[in-house]
Amino acid sequence: MIGAGHPSLPGHFPGTPIVPGVVILDEILDVLNECHANARLTGIPLVKFLAPLKPDQVFTVRVSAIEQATDEIAFSCTSDGRVISEGRLQIARR
Repeated sequence: MIGAGHPSLPGHFPGTPIVPGVVILDEILDVLNECHANARLTGIPLVKFLAPLKPDQVFTVRVSAIEQATDEIAFSCTSDGRVISEGRLQIARR
C-alpha cells in the first residue's frame, strides 16, 4: 500500500491522486530483492499499467521466474481482484 502522505502524490493528478507508475515499480523491485536476493535488475523489457492505483489502496505484488528465460522474472500487481500492472524484469545473477 502506498500511503496518502507519499511525497509523489500531491503533484500527480491533484484533486484525484493516483500512484505514479515509478512508485509501483519501486515496490516491485523491493519484492524482487526479497524473493531473489541474488538477482540484480538490468532492465525492464515490458511493463503495462492496466488500471490506476489510488493512495491507501491495498495491492499485491507477485514475481515468478519465466521457465524459458533464466534472465527474466515476470511480475503482476493486483488489487480488488483485478490486475493493475504486469510485465517482465530482466535480471543478472550475482
